[in-house]
Amino acid sequence: MTRILGLDYGTRRIGVAVSDPLGLTAGPLEVLDATAGDLDDRLRNLAADLGVELIVVGLPVGLDGREGPAALDARRFADRVAAATGLPVEVYDERFSTVTAERVLLEAGLRRERRKQARDRVAAAVFLQAYLDGRR
Repeated sequence: MTRILGLDYGTRRIGVAVSDPLGLTAGPLEVLDATAGDLDDRLRNLAADLGVELIVVGLPVGLDGREGPAALDARRFADRVAAATGLPVEVYDERFSTVTAERVLLEAGLRRERRKQARDRVAAAVFLQAYLDGRR
């Protein structure tokens, strides 16, 4: 069985989620600093430590399905992750993942600062779960 890593790329933060070994459920993991000088090393080590065999990067597309500048940045980031880790990397539509994450965190009663800290990793788990569900 294989674990899959989900990355919700942003210019400042990268939300990280991981699947269970069976590839059935996704859970939020952490948030990485997108500007860190050791980001490639962190991603490589994280993938190795978790036994990841595939990485999925969220692709921000518009409501009409068109890709804009943010999607181009995410595709470039996906290429960087593939080069850094040596693993296959796919992009996956992440529409509404941040909105869904925010709604879940609000329903959980988290205050604004706690929501801000958790939003990116929960958003990564939301789109990774959608990806896993789509594979079945």
